[in-house]
Amino acid sequence: MSDDPAVPEQSSAPAPSSGYELARQALEEARAAARAAGKSVGQGRSSPITGARRNVGRRRRWSGSGPDGRDPQPLGRLAGHIAKERGWQPHIGQGTLFGMWEQIVGADIAAHAQPTTLSDNVLHIQAESTAWATQLRYMQPTILAKIAAAVGDGMVTGLRITGPKAPSWRKGPRHISGRGPRDTYG
Repeated sequence: MSDDPAVPEQSSAPAPSSGYELARQALEEARAAARAAGKSVGQGRSSPITGARRNVGRRRRWSGSGPDGRDPQPLGRLAGHIAKERGWQPHIGQGTLFGMWEQIVGADIAAHAQPTTLSDNVLHIQAESTAWATQLRYMQPTILAKIAAAVGDGMVTGLRITGPKAPSWRKGPRHISGRGPRDTYG
């Protein structure tokens, strides 16, 4: 043994040959250094056996592979739950109906007819021509079934289909009261 602090002290123990022995030796050295510094060693967490014995009366709840209440929930399900609690379902259904009209009834019908209002579960539809209005009146059961599949039963119970509006002759601040000109639309 040397008195020179620059020269490391040689250990009489043989050098470890495996990783396990290296780790064990490093742990023992760390524990010895902690004891020398006056720290408590081995007073950390309790062992798993002791923890299990402490919880004998309580049952552990594991999530497992199935769905659990603690699992993350889809945003749509959460929004639907909030809407149902606060009574927003009719407004959301109406917004879905008006916003997704083309996807609900198809591109052909949506190109020639648009929903205008929904009141008392009756959907008012404005067709671009009287021919389309007549055709849509024949298709009412099919249109109602498509709407019920998209937004739910009971949201729309009837349809009121109208054709285009006739031109108005009431223009300007000075108009003649009465029936108006009858010589052109006779």
